[in-house]
Amino acid sequence: MPSSPLLRLTALLRIAHHIPGRIRLKLEASAGGHLAAAAADIAALNRALTAAPAIRSVSVNPLALSCTIEYDPAAIPPSAWTDLLAGTASPGAAALLRLAAVPAE
Repeated sequence: MPSSPLLRLTALLRIAHHIPGRIRLKLEASAGGHLAAAAADIAALNRALTAAPAIRSVSVNPLALSCTIEYDPAAIPPSAWTDLLAGTASPGAAALLRLAAVPAE
């Protein structure tokens, strides 16, 4: 069954900047010890998003605790990101979770 590193990371992520087609997410430094535990999820999320056809590019900066994602706003509604991080159930958020799902190993 697929799992979603994006769903596991939502409590640690915030939107730093967002225009349709490009979003920069920051990993909250206040998460302290959770950051080390999140490293595997960040790597899995990077792999899943990089392989997704609606994602144009993913750039992770571990030193800045940020991730910039360029995506197709026609395939992923810009509101999907906000909804997902706010915990709002919406078709866009659900589609984004499916997109970021990683097959179980």
